[in-house]
Order: sequence, then structure tokens, then C-alpha cells
Amino acid sequence: MAFESLYATVNGLNMHYVTAGEGPPVILLHGFPDTHQIWRRQIPVLAAAGLRVIAPDLRGYGKTDMPPDVSAYAVQFLADDVLRLMDALGIEKAVVVGHDWGALIGWHLAMHAPERITRYAALSVGHPEAIATSGIGQKLRFWYMLLFKTPVVAEALLKAGNWAAIRTLSRSREQQAIWIEALAPQGRLTAALNYYRANFKASSPRNWAPVDVPVMGIWSDQDPALGEQQMLDSREQCRAGFRYERIDGVGHWLQLSGADRLNALLLDFVQSPTA
Repeated sequence: MAFESLYATVNGLNMHYVTAGEGPPVILLHGFPDTHQIWRRQIPVLAAAGLRVIAPDLRGYGKTDMPPDVSAYAVQFLADDVLRLMDALGIEKAVVVGHDWGALIGWHLAMHAPERITRYAALSVGHPEAIATSGIGQKLRFWYMLLFKTPVVAEALLKAGNWAAIRTLSRSREQQAIWIEALAPQGRLTAALNYYRANFKASSPRNWAPVDVPVMGIWSDQDPALGEQQMLDSREQCRAGFRYERIDGVGHWLQLSGADRLNALLLDFVQSPTA
């Protein structure tokens, strides 16, 4: 199935997105170090099932503009980009699916714009409150964030050895090449790292709240960065229902290595009459 590659003006930025299919809208939000391409195994399946699928390159990524200021990557601006994209496309309400940083953006939308979200599927990343209270084990898993927050040093280390660190994230040479091609242009790697620099600061406001839309949390058991408990504990923050699904034998990028199981779960969640 061919995707349409289009642009919309969103908060003064040229935002690139791909879309396919017709029907109820589903918005797919990627994380680090991805672009819309991480959803390439989900878009045709969802579209063929009678859904209108929209997968943007989030600000700073892919073909979307990258603001120069670190502060421009705060989660409230990232979430507002999604809302303004929905406005530009004439979408009043949508199902949102988020992974990694896209999941945190999705949680923010579900907290602060529930009237625009019919259902939310969070991949890998649980509710921020659940993550914050999940204990020392989860905090140790986030060791790499200290590196990512360090300007210049992080960029140098990630580029070293022909992007050796990025290559370790996947055994797939295809996916390695996609990541490197997206991050190599001037400024793109820094823009991606600015997500960490803008949001994980002691001065960052803790603007968290319970969620009043139905949520499905999906976790994969070989994820090195995120433990199961933070996803399980997200149930306490979901007042309109929480469904938990676990995919075994799959790492962090479950869109690729767990595509068949993930696609079945997403279709069931989106199409079922109740969450």
C-alpha cells in the first residue's frame, strides 16, 4: 500500500506526515531515534482495516522543521503540534498510538486534551507518575539519559565509529540505515537529543494528571530501558479503563520485531466496542 507524503503548517513549522486509508482516524507517534518510518509495518494493516492512519515526523525529526532552541522541545509544545495537526486535517477526535517519546506525548494528550482523544495505546512507556514512583531499578535503566542530556559529548559519542552506538539498537541493517540516514543531516541528532534536554530538568514542571480516556498499555519483555512495573502501575492513573498486554520475546522496537502481535492488539483495541 502506498502512503501519501504530505506537509501541514503546524505552530509555524512545516510538519511532514504520511497518511493512508479512509475511516476513523488513528495517529501514530514515534520516539527516539525514529521517524514515521518506524510504523511501516502498522500503517498498511491499519489502513486496510478501514482506518485513516496519520504518522507524522515529530518536530526536529525526519522532514519536519527543527527549531533551534532546546526549550522548543518541551512536551507541551510537542503535544500541541499533534493537536494543531489534527486541526489542519479537520480531525476532531482520534485514536492515538504512541511509542517511546511518542508515548509520553500521548500520555500528555490524554491528560490535558481528553476531548480530542477517543482511545490511547501506550507502547513501552507508562504514565509519567508510574515511572516516577517505580523505584530504583527503573531509574538505573535510564542511565543513558544522563549522557543524552550532555551537549556536544552525546553527539560525538553517538556518531563515533560510524554510528556504532546507534547500530547496537537493532540487528536489522535496514533499520540501522534508516536511523543513520535520518540523524546524519546537520542538526538532526541534536534536535532528537533536545527532547531529553528540554524535559528532564529539575526545573521542569510536573504537570501530570490521571487520564479519563480508555488506555491500552503494551510492554515487551526484552526492553532494556523500561521495566514492566511502570506499565502495570499505570492502571492506577487510568480512570476510564486500562488494558494491559505483554509481548514476550521482543525488544523495545516492538513495531518491528513484534509487528504481527502488535498489529492484532491495535486492531482489536481500536475496533472493539468497549476498551
